[in-house]
Amino acid sequence: MSLTATVIKNAKPKAKAYKLFDGDGLFLKVSPTGSKLWRLKYYFDNKEKSISLGRHPEISLKRARERCLEARTLLAEGIDPSEHKRAMKLSNELERSNTLEVIAREWIIFKGKQKSEKGGYVERYTNDLENRLSKNVFPYIGKRPISALTAPEILKVLKKIEDRGACETAHRVLGTLGQIYRYAIATSRAKYDVTRDLRDALLPVKKGHRAALIKPEEVKGLLNAIEGYEGDEIVRSLLKLSPHFFLRPGELRNAEWPEFDLENKLWCVPACRMKIKTQDHFVPLSNQAMSILKELHSLTGHRQYLFPSPRDWKRSLSNNTANAALRRMGFRKEQMCMHGFRAIARTLLDEVLHYCI
Repeated sequence: MSLTATVIKNAKPKAKAYKLFDGDGLFLKVSPTGSKLWRLKYYFDNKEKSISLGRHPEISLKRARERCLEARTLLAEGIDPSEHKRAMKLSNELERSNTLEVIAREWIIFKGKQKSEKGGYVERYTNDLENRLSKNVFPYIGKRPISALTAPEILKVLKKIEDRGACETAHRVLGTLGQIYRYAIATSRAKYDVTRDLRDALLPVKKGHRAALIKPEEVKGLLNAIEGYEGDEIVRSLLKLSPHFFLRPGELRNAEWPEFDLENKLWCVPACRMKIKTQDHFVPLSNQAMSILKELHSLTGHRQYLFPSPRDWKRSLSNNTANAALRRMGFRKEQMCMHGFRAIARTLLDEVLHYCI
Protein backbone atom coordinates (compact mmCIF):
# COMPACT_ATOMS: atom_id res chain seq x y z
CA MET A 1 0.00 0.00 0.00
CA SER A 2 1.41 3.40 -0.99
CA LEU A 3 2.08 6.08 1.56
CA THR A 4 -0.01 9.23 1.92
CA ALA A 5 0.83 12.64 3.39
CA THR A 6 -1.56 11.91 6.27
CA VAL A 7 0.08 8.60 7.14
CA ILE A 8 3.51 10.26 7.12
CA LYS A 9 2.31 13.14 9.28
CA ASN A 10 0.75 10.80 11.83
CA ALA A 11 3.79 8.50 12.04
CA LYS A 12 4.99 8.73 15.65
CA PRO A 13 8.40 7.67 17.00
CA LYS A 14 8.67 4.33 18.77
CA ALA A 15 11.25 2.71 20.99
CA LYS A 16 12.98 1.34 17.92
CA ALA A 17 13.31 2.72 14.42
CA TYR A 18 10.77 1.38 11.92
CA LYS A 19 10.05 1.67 8.19
CA LEU A 20 7.00 2.78 6.21
CA PHE A 21 7.16 1.39 2.65
CA ASP A 22 5.80 3.23 -0.39
CA GLY A 23 6.81 0.95 -3.29
CA ASP A 24 9.70 0.37 -5.75
CA GLY A 25 12.03 0.09 -2.76
CA LEU A 26 11.20 3.57 -1.44
CA PHE A 27 10.55 3.74 2.30
CA LEU A 28 10.46 6.26 5.14
CA LYS A 29 12.56 5.41 8.18
CA VAL A 30 11.18 6.85 11.43
CA SER A 31 13.78 7.03 14.21
CA PRO A 32 13.15 7.03 17.99
CA THR A 33 14.02 10.73 18.03
CA GLY A 34 11.18 11.46 15.61
CA SER A 35 13.30 12.23 12.55
CA LYS A 36 12.01 10.86 9.26
CA LEU A 37 14.46 9.91 6.51
CA TRP A 38 13.66 8.80 2.97
CA ARG A 39 15.67 5.83 1.73
CA LEU A 40 15.69 3.63 -1.34
CA LYS A 41 16.51 -0.09 -1.22
CA TYR A 42 17.84 -1.54 -4.47
CA TYR A 43 20.04 -4.30 -5.85
CA PHE A 44 23.24 -3.70 -7.83
CA ASP A 45 25.54 -6.52 -8.98
CA ASN A 46 23.31 -8.93 -7.02
CA LYS A 47 24.02 -7.05 -3.78
CA GLU A 48 21.38 -5.32 -1.66
CA LYS A 49 22.19 -1.65 -1.15
CA SER A 50 20.39 1.49 0.00
CA ILE A 51 20.72 5.22 -0.53
CA SER A 52 19.43 8.27 1.33
CA LEU A 53 17.00 10.46 -0.62
CA GLY A 54 16.65 13.23 1.94
CA ARG A 55 14.86 14.15 5.12
CA HIS A 56 11.13 14.72 5.57
CA PRO A 57 9.52 17.27 5.57
CA GLU A 58 12.27 19.06 3.57
CA ILE A 59 11.78 16.35 0.94
CA SER A 60 8.06 15.79 0.37
CA LEU A 61 6.46 12.50 -0.61
CA LYS A 62 6.16 13.73 -4.20
CA ARG A 63 9.81 14.76 -4.38
CA ALA A 64 10.93 11.49 -2.75
CA ARG A 65 9.11 9.55 -5.46
CA GLU A 66 10.78 11.70 -8.13
CA ARG A 67 14.20 10.96 -6.63
CA CYS A 68 13.32 7.29 -6.47
CA LEU A 69 12.47 7.34 -10.19
CA GLU A 70 15.75 9.14 -10.97
CA ALA A 71 17.69 6.47 -9.09
CA ARG A 72 15.78 3.68 -10.84
CA THR A 73 16.60 5.30 -14.19
CA LEU A 74 20.30 5.19 -13.31
CA LEU A 75 19.98 1.53 -12.38
CA ALA A 76 18.36 0.80 -15.73
CA GLU A 77 21.46 2.33 -17.38
CA GLY A 78 23.79 0.17 -15.30
CA ILE A 79 24.82 2.97 -12.93
CA ASP A 80 24.95 2.50 -9.17
CA PRO A 81 22.94 5.42 -7.62
CA SER A 82 25.18 5.47 -4.52
CA GLU A 83 28.35 5.78 -6.59
CA HIS A 84 26.70 8.37 -8.81
CA LYS A 85 25.71 10.44 -5.76
CA ARG A 86 29.25 10.19 -4.37
CA ALA A 87 30.72 11.25 -7.72
CA MET A 88 28.35 14.22 -7.99
CA LYS A 89 29.24 15.34 -4.46
CA LEU A 90 32.94 15.13 -5.26
CA SER A 91 32.37 17.02 -8.51
CA ASN A 92 30.50 19.80 -6.69
CA GLU A 93 33.22 20.06 -4.04
CA LEU A 94 35.86 20.21 -6.75
CA GLU A 95 33.91 22.90 -8.57
CA ARG A 96 33.60 24.98 -5.42
CA SER A 97 37.33 24.64 -4.75
CA ASN A 98 38.13 25.73 -8.32
CA THR A 99 36.25 29.02 -8.32
CA LEU A 100 38.08 32.15 -9.38
CA GLU A 101 38.02 33.54 -5.83
CA VAL A 102 39.42 30.37 -4.22
CA ILE A 103 42.25 30.10 -6.73
CA ALA A 104 42.93 33.84 -6.61
CA ARG A 105 43.32 33.80 -2.81
CA GLU A 106 45.57 30.76 -3.08
CA TRP A 107 47.65 32.60 -5.69
CA ILE A 108 47.90 35.69 -3.46
CA ILE A 109 49.39 33.54 -0.70
CA PHE A 110 51.79 32.02 -3.22
CA LYS A 111 52.87 35.46 -4.46
CA GLY A 112 53.31 36.60 -0.85
CA LYS A 113 55.70 33.73 -0.20
CA GLN A 114 57.64 34.59 -3.35
CA LYS A 115 57.94 38.22 -2.30
CA SER A 116 58.91 37.22 1.24
CA GLU A 117 61.82 35.15 -0.10
CA LYS A 118 63.00 38.21 -2.03
CA GLY A 119 62.82 40.38 1.08
CA GLY A 120 59.92 42.52 -0.17
CA TYR A 121 57.08 44.10 1.79
CA VAL A 122 54.64 41.22 1.78
CA GLU A 123 51.75 42.56 3.85
CA ARG A 124 51.14 45.71 1.84
CA TYR A 125 51.64 43.88 -1.45
CA THR A 126 49.17 41.09 -0.66
CA ASN A 127 46.67 43.52 0.87
CA ASP A 128 46.72 45.61 -2.32
CA LEU A 129 46.07 42.52 -4.43
CA GLU A 130 43.27 41.27 -2.21
CA ASN A 131 41.58 44.68 -1.94
CA ARG A 132 41.72 45.23 -5.69
CA LEU A 133 40.15 41.85 -6.44
CA SER A 134 37.64 42.00 -3.57
CA LYS A 135 36.36 45.35 -4.79
CA ASN A 136 36.39 44.83 -8.54
CA VAL A 137 36.16 41.10 -9.31
CA PHE A 138 34.95 38.74 -6.57
CA PRO A 139 31.45 40.24 -6.17
CA TYR A 140 30.71 39.59 -9.86
CA ILE A 141 32.51 36.42 -10.96
CA GLY A 142 34.32 35.20 -7.84
CA LYS A 143 32.03 32.20 -7.37
CA ARG A 144 32.33 31.02 -10.97
CA PRO A 145 34.60 28.04 -11.76
CA ILE A 146 37.72 29.51 -13.32
CA SER A 147 37.68 27.00 -16.18
CA ALA A 148 34.11 27.97 -17.08
CA LEU A 149 34.67 31.73 -17.28
CA THR A 150 34.65 33.30 -20.72
CA ALA A 151 36.39 36.36 -22.11
CA PRO A 152 33.08 38.31 -22.49
CA GLU A 153 32.26 37.69 -18.81
CA ILE A 154 35.61 39.06 -17.67
CA LEU A 155 35.41 41.97 -20.11
CA LYS A 156 32.05 42.95 -18.64
CA VAL A 157 33.69 43.20 -15.21
CA LEU A 158 36.61 45.22 -16.58
CA LYS A 159 34.21 47.60 -18.35
CA LYS A 160 32.53 48.30 -15.00
CA ILE A 161 35.90 49.55 -13.77
CA GLU A 162 36.44 51.61 -16.91
CA ASP A 163 32.98 53.16 -16.63
CA ARG A 164 33.92 54.78 -13.34
CA GLY A 165 37.00 56.31 -14.98
CA ALA A 166 39.57 53.93 -13.49
CA CYS A 167 41.27 52.82 -16.70
CA GLU A 168 44.60 52.15 -15.05
CA THR A 169 42.92 49.95 -12.44
CA ALA A 170 41.15 48.03 -15.22
CA HIS A 171 44.50 47.26 -16.84
CA ARG A 172 46.00 46.23 -13.50
CA VAL A 173 43.07 43.90 -12.79
CA LEU A 174 43.44 42.37 -16.24
CA GLY A 175 47.14 41.76 -15.63
CA THR A 176 46.42 40.24 -12.22
CA LEU A 177 43.76 37.95 -13.68
CA GLY A 178 46.27 36.84 -16.31
CA GLN A 179 48.71 35.82 -13.58
CA ILE A 180 45.94 33.96 -11.73
CA TYR A 181 45.04 32.06 -14.90
CA ARG A 182 48.64 31.09 -15.49
CA TYR A 183 48.79 29.81 -11.92
CA ALA A 184 45.55 27.86 -12.47
CA ILE A 185 46.99 26.33 -15.65
CA ALA A 186 50.18 25.34 -13.84
CA THR A 187 48.10 23.65 -11.11
CA SER A 188 45.89 21.83 -13.65
CA ARG A 189 42.72 23.79 -12.89
CA ALA A 190 42.46 25.67 -16.16
CA LYS A 191 43.50 24.89 -19.70
CA TYR A 192 43.54 28.32 -21.31
CA ASP A 193 44.15 31.91 -20.25
CA VAL A 194 41.03 33.67 -21.54
CA THR A 195 42.44 37.06 -20.52
CA ARG A 196 44.86 36.92 -23.47
CA ASP A 197 41.93 37.73 -25.75
CA LEU A 198 41.24 40.98 -23.87
CA ARG A 199 44.54 42.81 -24.18
CA ASP A 200 43.27 45.15 -26.90
CA ALA A 201 39.72 45.42 -25.55
CA LEU A 202 40.41 48.10 -22.93
CA LEU A 203 40.84 51.83 -23.35
CA PRO A 204 44.50 52.89 -23.25
CA VAL A 205 45.81 54.40 -20.04
CA LYS A 206 46.52 58.09 -20.33
CA LYS A 207 49.96 58.60 -18.88
CA GLY A 208 50.26 61.63 -16.70
CA HIS A 209 52.97 63.21 -14.60
CA ARG A 210 53.06 62.94 -10.84
CA ALA A 211 51.67 66.04 -9.19
CA ALA A 212 54.65 68.29 -8.40
CA LEU A 213 55.56 71.91 -7.94
CA ILE A 214 58.39 72.50 -10.38
CA LYS A 215 58.78 76.28 -10.52
CA PRO A 216 61.50 77.68 -8.23
CA GLU A 217 59.12 80.10 -6.50
CA GLU A 218 56.62 77.28 -5.92
CA VAL A 219 59.27 75.03 -4.46
CA LYS A 220 60.37 77.87 -2.18
CA GLY A 221 56.81 78.13 -0.88
CA LEU A 222 56.67 74.37 -0.36
CA LEU A 223 59.92 74.30 1.64
CA ASN A 224 58.77 77.25 3.78
CA ALA A 225 55.47 75.48 4.42
CA ILE A 226 57.26 72.30 5.49
CA GLU A 227 59.54 74.26 7.80
CA GLY A 228 56.49 75.81 9.45
CA TYR A 229 54.47 72.60 9.61
CA GLU A 230 52.86 72.33 13.06
CA GLY A 231 51.62 68.75 12.85
CA ASP A 232 53.22 65.54 14.06
CA GLU A 233 57.00 65.91 14.47
CA ILE A 234 57.75 62.54 12.85
CA VAL A 235 55.68 63.47 9.77
CA ARG A 236 57.42 66.85 9.71
CA SER A 237 60.81 65.10 9.68
CA LEU A 238 59.69 62.92 6.77
CA LEU A 239 58.63 66.01 4.82
CA LYS A 240 61.89 67.82 5.62
CA LEU A 241 64.06 64.88 4.53
CA SER A 242 62.18 64.24 1.26
CA PRO A 243 63.78 67.11 -0.70
CA HIS A 244 67.23 66.00 0.50
CA PHE A 245 67.03 62.46 -0.86
CA PHE A 246 64.63 62.51 -3.85
CA LEU A 247 63.82 58.83 -3.31
CA ARG A 248 60.54 57.11 -4.00
CA PRO A 249 58.12 57.63 -1.09
CA GLY A 250 58.19 54.00 0.01
CA GLU A 251 61.98 53.87 -0.01
CA LEU A 252 62.13 56.72 2.48
CA ARG A 253 59.02 55.98 4.57
CA ASN A 254 60.21 52.43 5.23
CA ALA A 255 63.73 53.44 6.19
CA GLU A 256 65.12 51.59 9.24
CA TRP A 257 67.71 52.89 11.68
CA PRO A 258 70.13 49.94 11.23
CA GLU A 259 70.57 51.05 7.60
CA PHE A 260 72.17 54.35 8.67
CA ASP A 261 75.84 54.86 9.37
CA LEU A 262 75.60 58.29 10.99
CA GLU A 263 79.28 58.35 11.85
CA ASN A 264 80.26 58.07 8.18
CA LYS A 265 77.19 60.00 6.95
CA LEU A 266 75.91 57.18 4.76
CA TRP A 267 72.57 55.47 4.28
CA CYS A 268 72.40 52.04 2.64
CA VAL A 269 68.95 51.35 1.16
CA PRO A 270 68.69 47.55 0.76
CA ALA A 271 68.08 46.20 -2.73
CA CYS A 272 64.78 44.60 -1.69
CA ARG A 273 63.26 48.05 -1.18
CA MET A 274 64.46 49.53 -4.45
CA LYS A 275 62.34 49.35 -7.60
CA ILE A 276 65.11 47.48 -9.41
CA LYS A 277 65.99 44.89 -6.78
CA THR A 278 69.49 44.08 -7.99
CA GLN A 279 71.80 45.95 -5.62
CA ASP A 280 71.86 48.14 -2.52
CA HIS A 281 71.58 51.88 -3.02
CA PHE A 282 73.95 54.16 -1.10
CA VAL A 283 72.84 57.68 -0.18
CA PRO A 284 75.40 60.18 1.16
CA LEU A 285 74.01 62.28 4.01
CA SER A 286 74.42 66.05 3.79
CA ASN A 287 74.99 68.18 6.86
CA GLN A 288 71.37 69.39 6.66
CA ALA A 289 70.08 65.82 6.45
CA MET A 290 72.30 64.80 9.37
CA SER A 291 70.84 67.58 11.50
CA ILE A 292 67.28 66.40 10.80
CA LEU A 293 68.20 62.77 11.40
CA LYS A 294 69.81 63.52 14.78
CA GLU A 295 66.65 65.28 15.94
CA LEU A 296 64.53 62.42 14.64
CA HIS A 297 66.78 59.88 16.36
CA SER A 298 65.85 61.33 19.74
CA LEU A 299 62.20 60.52 18.92
CA THR A 300 62.37 57.17 17.14
CA GLY A 301 65.95 55.94 17.51
CA HIS A 302 64.76 53.20 19.88
CA ARG A 303 62.38 51.90 17.22
CA GLN A 304 62.98 49.90 14.05
CA TYR A 305 61.64 52.51 11.65
CA LEU A 306 62.60 56.14 11.35
CA PHE A 307 58.94 56.97 10.74
CA PRO A 308 56.82 54.46 12.73
CA SER A 309 53.06 54.47 12.42
CA PRO A 310 51.28 56.07 15.38
CA ARG A 311 48.88 53.09 15.43
CA ASP A 312 51.55 50.40 15.33
CA TRP A 313 55.22 51.25 15.85
CA LYS A 314 56.18 47.95 14.20
CA ARG A 315 54.98 49.40 10.90
CA SER A 316 56.02 52.52 9.04
CA LEU A 317 53.89 55.56 8.27
CA SER A 318 51.49 55.16 5.35
CA ASN A 319 51.82 57.19 2.18
CA ASN A 320 48.33 58.56 2.84
CA THR A 321 49.54 60.07 6.11
CA ALA A 322 52.35 61.93 4.35
CA ASN A 323 50.11 63.14 1.52
CA ALA A 324 47.48 64.22 4.04
CA ALA A 325 50.11 66.47 5.63
CA LEU A 326 50.64 68.17 2.28
CA ARG A 327 46.87 68.72 2.02
CA ARG A 328 46.79 70.30 5.50
CA MET A 329 49.46 72.73 4.36
CA GLY A 330 47.18 73.77 1.51
CA PHE A 331 48.65 71.83 -1.42
CA ARG A 332 45.94 70.12 -3.49
CA LYS A 333 46.46 66.58 -4.72
CA GLU A 334 46.77 67.82 -8.31
CA GLN A 335 49.51 70.22 -7.18
CA MET A 336 51.84 68.10 -5.08
CA CYS A 337 52.24 64.55 -3.79
CA MET A 338 55.07 62.76 -2.00
CA HIS A 339 56.30 61.26 -5.25
CA GLY A 340 56.53 64.81 -6.62
CA PHE A 341 59.82 65.44 -4.83
CA ARG A 342 61.50 63.28 -7.49
CA ALA A 343 59.98 65.41 -10.23
CA ILE A 344 61.23 68.52 -8.46
CA ALA A 345 64.76 67.12 -8.47
CA ARG A 346 64.60 66.07 -12.10
CA THR A 347 63.22 69.41 -13.31
CA LEU A 348 65.21 71.87 -11.20
CA LEU A 349 68.54 70.06 -11.41
CA ASP A 350 68.26 69.70 -15.17
CA GLU A 351 66.40 72.77 -16.39
CA VAL A 352 67.34 75.37 -13.77
CA LEU A 353 70.72 74.30 -12.42
CA HIS A 354 71.74 72.53 -15.65
CA TYR A 355 73.15 69.65 -13.63
CA CYS A 356 73.40 66.54 -15.77
CA ILE A 357 71.61 63.58 -14.14
